[in-house]
Amino acid sequence: MFEIQPWHWLVFGMVLIVSELVVASFTIIWFGCGAVLVAGLAWIFPHLSENFQIFLWAVASIFFTVLWFLFIKPRMIDRTKAGISLEAVLGASGLILRVPQNDSRGAMKFTTPLLGAEEWQFICTDDVSVGDRVTVVDVSGNTLVVKKQQEVKS
Repeated sequence: MFEIQPWHWLVFGMVLIVSELVVASFTIIWFGCGAVLVAGLAWIFPHLSENFQIFLWAVASIFFTVLWFLFIKPRMIDRTKAGISLEAVLGASGLILRVPQNDSRGAMKFTTPLLGAEEWQFICTDDVSVGDRVTVVDVSGNTLVVKKQQEVKS
């Protein structure tokens, strides 16, 4: 009669984890981690029944998957605007840190990173000074084209 050994769980877990490289869904890996956990428990407690081992594998796999989707994945979201279209960048506003002079570009800062960086060089045809707020109207290479925001008078 066939009996499930701890190394069976280990091989099964490794196959599932490696298959994640081909499938790339980032869910199969958690079933593989569950199998590796059951392999460790089966080595520590060699008298676990096969039905209980399968039950442990299912519970561990569900636990790891829920842990990933509820707690780990939301914290890994890229909150920058890197890799997004130009339309999403247009209209972003920032603060002047350094005014453009002669052939040098000015520097501005955003409160949240824009295209992966907080500080950017800019070109502006308006007269601006340090501390002014500007709005992005275009991107030219790695330089932002901005225009001065109009001051609201009360």
